[in-house]
Amino acid sequence: MATEGLINILERTVTGSQADLEHARRFLATATEQNLSELLKHLSDILITATNNPTARAQAALQLKNALYSREEAVKQVYQDRWLSIQENIRDHIKTNCFNALGTETTKPSQAAQCVGYIACAELPRAQWQDLIKRLVDNVTTVGRTDNVREASLEALGYICQDIDSNVLEPQSNLILTALIYGMRKEETNDNVRLAAITALLNSLEFTKNNFQNDSERHYIMQVVCEATQSANLKIQVAALQNLVKILTLYYDYMEYYMGPALFAITMDAMKSPHDEIALQGIEFWSNVCDEEYELQLLQQEAQEQNRQPERTSRYYARGALPYLVPVLLQRLTMQEETDDDDDWNPCKSAGVCLMLLANCAENAIIQYVFPFVSANIKNSDWRNREAAVMAFGSMLEGPDVASIKPIAEQAIPFLLELLRDSNVAVRDTTAWTIGRIFEFVSQAVMTDELLRAIGSTLVNGLDDVPRVATNICWSFSSLARAAYDHAESSADDDTPNTYLLSPFFDDIVKKLIETTDRPDGSQSNLRNAAYEALMEMIRHSPKDCYLTVQKTTVTVLDRLNRVISVESHASNPNDRVQLSDLQSLLCATLQSVLRKMQPNDAPLISDPIMHALLQMLKTRTGTASAVQEDALVAIGTLVEVLGINFMKYMEHVLPFIYEALNNHSEYQICAAAVGVIADLSRSLLDKLTPYCDLIMTHLLTCLSDDKLHRSVKPQILSTFGDIALAIGGNFKKYLEHVLNTLNQACRAQVANNDYDMIDYLNELREGCLSAYTGIIQGLRNPTTTNTAALAELQLVTAQLPFIVQFLETIARDPNKSDSIVGAAIGLIGDLVTSYGQAMLQFVEREPFEKLLAEGKRSKVMKTKTLANWAIKEIRKLKNN
Repeated sequence: MATEGLINILERTVTGSQADLEHARRFLATATEQNLSELLKHLSDILITATNNPTARAQAALQLKNALYSREEAVKQVYQDRWLSIQENIRDHIKTNCFNALGTETTKPSQAAQCVGYIACAELPRAQWQDLIKRLVDNVTTVGRTDNVREASLEALGYICQDIDSNVLEPQSNLILTALIYGMRKEETNDNVRLAAITALLNSLEFTKNNFQNDSERHYIMQVVCEATQSANLKIQVAALQNLVKILTLYYDYMEYYMGPALFAITMDAMKSPHDEIALQGIEFWSNVCDEEYELQLLQQEAQEQNRQPERTSRYYARGALPYLVPVLLQRLTMQEETDDDDDWNPCKSAGVCLMLLANCAENAIIQYVFPFVSANIKNSDWRNREAAVMAFGSMLEGPDVASIKPIAEQAIPFLLELLRDSNVAVRDTTAWTIGRIFEFVSQAVMTDELLRAIGSTLVNGLDDVPRVATNICWSFSSLARAAYDHAESSADDDTPNTYLLSPFFDDIVKKLIETTDRPDGSQSNLRNAAYEALMEMIRHSPKDCYLTVQKTTVTVLDRLNRVISVESHASNPNDRVQLSDLQSLLCATLQSVLRKMQPNDAPLISDPIMHALLQMLKTRTGTASAVQEDALVAIGTLVEVLGINFMKYMEHVLPFIYEALNNHSEYQICAAAVGVIADLSRSLLDKLTPYCDLIMTHLLTCLSDDKLHRSVKPQILSTFGDIALAIGGNFKKYLEHVLNTLNQACRAQVANNDYDMIDYLNELREGCLSAYTGIIQGLRNPTTTNTAALAELQLVTAQLPFIVQFLETIARDPNKSDSIVGAAIGLIGDLVTSYGQAMLQFVEREPFEKLLAEGKRSKVMKTKTLANWAIKEIRKLKNN
């Protein structure tokens, strides 16, 4: 591999023709496969040689970086392991070249800094390249180093801080912070160095906890960051404000000392800035204050309910700042432009979100600051003020209590209906959104025949408006359907009301929504999806006297689905196929809504054509079939629920597709959908599932044994074991040994305390295990068997009891357990007590169990509370006996 030839190849990746580019890519891919270490060595040699063409140097660094880093965590791990398998002397050569290249490049940002950063991310966690951080810090703080070297070294520190586990860097946090603060000082004359330091600080804030706990260190950090917000350089100002936003979120409890003297004034000035980038950070700061304080209010309420002191308390900065914040936010709302794009994030949109968060935080107190603005501007001749008034009103609806906001909403309705016909599209758009918010948060204000008739007819007409307005009107119908349904009266033994306020014009709304799904401009502003979503909500929340419309909608949806399937088989254009697949997904989801509203006698009458359509979808073998197969399987699951035992006649037709989906481990969503269908079949067919279980269990156990299958499917499979065991009772014995061994392994899983994604996954995995154990024990204790037979069956699990109890204790002691885990664990405790009687007494009197049951009794989730009371009662019975 001649260096000159490689330089030529690298240059052609930028300046050559398409053919040159393809040739270069193939060459580099082959070189990577055949001798990666040699390729990386040559690339680092090209990077370090200052006389080489800047393009070749930049591309050499880029190729080197791409061999070390991927945004996909699994791929990145593979790349890091591959790097570490390279001989140490070659790695040292590459590292030396990359480090020495810092500050020698003519392009910015430094590519060498990225290479150093990503090598460090592979090596530092494994205690290698241990002198790197000190050398980078020395580059920044040693007098005489060039500005370019200092800037590139700070960038390298930033890349390391951004991508590495914060625990790895904590021991060196003081050293890193020294360099960053040194580079950030107002005395620093080079803006590029200062900006690189501030950007790196933003990435390092998570592991500077110890520094923030120290008063003098914290004061100095805050002083330097606050001074940077006053820089004349716009980029430095923005980066410094970004630091303040993040510091507020991470270290809220330490901010009282700085809020009055510095942070309030800095962020208020930022919110008023003519520069959008600065204004956005100022607004974001106060949005984060609101987020934090709302969370603290909830924790405080929870503590009060439990008669204890909260661990942390709110400083109520947002409430205190209301008189100053609200006018600035309202002023920002009036600064929109006709040309504003829906997808562009700007201070006007940010101000609306901040106002919503502020309303949540300040509750009734917000009204006195917002309502005068709404009254003064809702009829203003300037559309900007009208739209701002409507946005302000819609934004404040969620926080105040209903009694306080209802009279204002009642006054506003006539104005809003008039504004739905406004000449300006932005005003109509925001008005449609605000009406939806009224339905969502203060529906009591509109729940009269007369008002709903006026609103309903205006909204139906509004569905002919431009897509962005019609989309929000669809969303309003979704909110209205839920509100009307909740408002209706239903009997204690039947959740579905006989009628509700929308019944007189329910059919008209549904017809218009179906018409809207067919609009030729339906792909704009997500209109078609919104119309189908509204249609689903209308059907889901329909009373008995609208059932005829539900029946007609079922036929319409099925007819459309068949037409789309037919058209797709002849479509050759890839874009057309994608659109048709999306449409099939929407129709499948809508079909599920109508099926769930089907009366038991009607479902079998239409199930044959529905099943035929869904099986046709599963037969599709195109590149876009994945999502369609998943949706078809989910729809089949719904049909199983609706038909119950009547689904038996389709089993032979459906199972081959389910097995095929279970084997599709690369597209795990399809596999997960198939697992869901098996759970539905278990719950509906009960012991009639037994003849099919051998093959089903074989496929499920194969899924669990494949390490490449996405982890999210595995908890679902464990839970499904419980469903199958519950369905087939004693017939589950033949699978018991395999399943118990599998559960044994799953229960032992552990994750790092600071990896929140993995903590969530561990909770899901444990909940799957709990569901499996519960299903097995309840299934073996099947009420159809005699007590003696049931006891004999249960003996099969007796040897596992100490392990199951130990697992439950682990859950009880885990501070990160979810609410649903608490309920599932308590349910299993109750089942163990009722199944094993006195044998369980030695276990349930332990402290972890008592604490878990007490936690369940305090739960806000009614099901968990009920389970806790039942389990405690069963334990008490045992003790009394």
